[in-house]
Order: sequence, then structure tokens, then C-alpha cells
Amino acid sequence: MTTIYRERLWPAPWLFIASALVIPASLLVFLPINATAGVVVAIVLYLGCVGLLILASPVIEVTDSEFRAGKATLPLSIAGTVTAHKGEDARVERGTGLDARTWLLIRGWISPLVKIEILDERDSAPYWVVSTRHPEAVVAAMIAAKQRAVG
Repeated sequence: MTTIYRERLWPAPWLFIASALVIPASLLVFLPINATAGVVVAIVLYLGCVGLLILASPVIEVTDSEFRAGKATLPLSIAGTVTAHKGEDARVERGTGLDARTWLLIRGWISPLVKIEILDERDSAPYWVVSTRHPEAVVAAMIAAKQRAVG
């Protein structure tokens, strides 16, 4: 299976900065007990937060036969039209224009997205909405993968 496109949805830098708030919080709790323990606990908690942010970052991947978003897999044979959305258009797709049955993999710190129509009538989701920093590249990869599959 050949990978045509791959992207990890890394957390925004501000999330790493915001999670640093566990440092003063843990120091506030543990410094009165023991200064060394307070510093060690603060470092361990921050590193744990950073590790969880990294481990929880989903991967988007287009191969020659499927589209993967996190743990979900969509065979290209049932993927219909793929469209890229940015700015106000992406906000509408995530908000007022969203069908409640849609399958979502969105991250609040990544505004652009792709919308993938589902052709399988047995699937309850009419389409997928997936955050990506490079929606045009995902669309191009999906088109290329479908063209390879056809001939």
C-alpha cells in the first residue's frame, strides 16, 4: 500500500504554553511540603501533558486504496466528491452548514478542512469533515489515488 499523503494534526503551540500552567499549580501544592518534590512533580506533570498532547494527535493519510483519519478508515471506492474549505467557508462547514449525521475529525486549532462525500447508501454519515492544514493537498492526493485505482 503506497502512501500518497500523510499529515499529523499536531497541537498548536499555544496548547503547549497553556499546559505549562500545571507547573505553577503543582508548585503551589507541593512547595510547602518539599521544594525538591514540588519541582520534580511540576516537571513530570508538564512532560506528561506534552506527551499526551503529542500521542493524541491524529494522522490523516491517503493511500492508493483508502483515506485514514485517526483510527477511522474510508475505502476510496465509496468516497465521492472531495472539497477543500478555508476561512469563512470552513467555519460554515463546521457550524451552521453541518449535517448532524456527519462523521467528524476536527481540531479547533486547525481551521481548514476537507469534506468527503460518502457514496455508500448503507452508511449513516452523508460525508466526513476532517481538519487539515493543507486541504488542497489532501484533495489532490485523493484525486490522484482514485485515478490510479481506475486505471
